Amino acid sequence: MAGARSAELLVDAFGRVREEVHAVVGGLTPDDLTARVDPDANSVGWLVWHLTRVQDDHVSDAAGITQEWVTGDWVTRFGLPYARLATGYGHSARQVGRMRVGSARLLTGYHDAVHDRTVRYVRELADTDLDRVVDEGWSPAVTLGVRLISVLSDDLQHVGQAAFVRGMLERAGG
Repeated sequence: MAGARSAELLVDAFGRVREEVHAVVGGLTPDDLTARVDPDANSVGWLVWHLTRVQDDHVSDAAGITQEWVTGDWVTRFGLPYARLATGYGHSARQVGRMRVGSARLLTGYHDAVHDRTVRYVRELADTDLDRVVDEGWSPAVTLGVRLISVLSDDLQHVGQAAFVRGMLERAGG
């Protein structure tokens, strides 16, 4: 990717997140998606839902558009016992334990829809767009570039955690 614009690098990075989401969720049953290694741990399903919700929330906010969670009616399709726009941030172990995902396909379908919107948005960005302030609630204020890297970092951490949980469950015979 020598000489690649920032937008191309961002598209590649979000594509890697998508690949990892599919790899970690692939072949799991609804029970597998909600299994936890202990009562305080996050499940694969919750982790992937959470990373997708954060990406949807943050990128939609930066783009000035309504979240895919709402426009694609994923909130109804998932039917979760959380507040309508919950992202999972600050969820307690009890709230994580209430997560039920109907299928791996539902989870990857939502992720793919968010990924597609994210890629459409970042593909059109010029390098200078990344300097635009998107959140003045921090010191220093958060630019679009910093926000997108933050989302990627969060996504990669959570998909890595999901892969670890899946591995632990497989080793335990689950």
